[in-house]
Amino acid sequence: MCPERLRAASGDNRRVILLLYAHPHPPHSIANRVLLDAVRDVPHLTIHSLYDRYPDFSIDVTAERHALARAQLIIWQHPLHWYTVPALLKYWFETVLTRGYAYGDGGTALAGKRCLWVTTTGAPDEGYSASGIHQHNFDAFVPVIKQTAQFCHMRWLTPIVVLGAHRLDRAELERHGAAYRQRLLHLSAELTRPPGGKGNEH
Repeated sequence: MCPERLRAASGDNRRVILLLYAHPHPPHSIANRVLLDAVRDVPHLTIHSLYDRYPDFSIDVTAERHALARAQLIIWQHPLHWYTVPALLKYWFETVLTRGYAYGDGGTALAGKRCLWVTTTGAPDEGYSASGIHQHNFDAFVPVIKQTAQFCHMRWLTPIVVLGAHRLDRAELERHGAAYRQRLLHLSAELTRPPGGKGNEH
């Protein structure tokens, strides 16, 4: 159960990282659950588990935009579904990231915020090749997600992609989780560093 988790350093209630978690069957998740558990206590992190929050797809746009306004880094984490995001996250894009808010005239609410895509796949690396089951390298499926972020004037960070996730054993999944955690710890520290501090991930 994780509709929302707030974590902040002692005496500091800044919530600069918003993680939008979209798994259609959260209780049955294995790989994504390991990844999520690895980062729960990262400082300054808020987690919105979309399928827990909005099982009827009735998204509270005001609440979501309020969380976005406070965030400097937005994470989209989900299993890959039909080469893109699960249905509820796609609907979140359609209802929250509207003209005049995220793009178009006056649509600068997300301008300059960083975007990190974290996804898992069923097929292993060899499945994403000209001779594999998906007939394309995985990079062929990145542009739609990347352009969604960039169209909203966000800064696209190098994605985290775990291929063939359901074929990995627990130890390997936990290694991916540890790497994910370290990256968010670095970003959290960077984003809350006092003005004039060094560090800048692209």
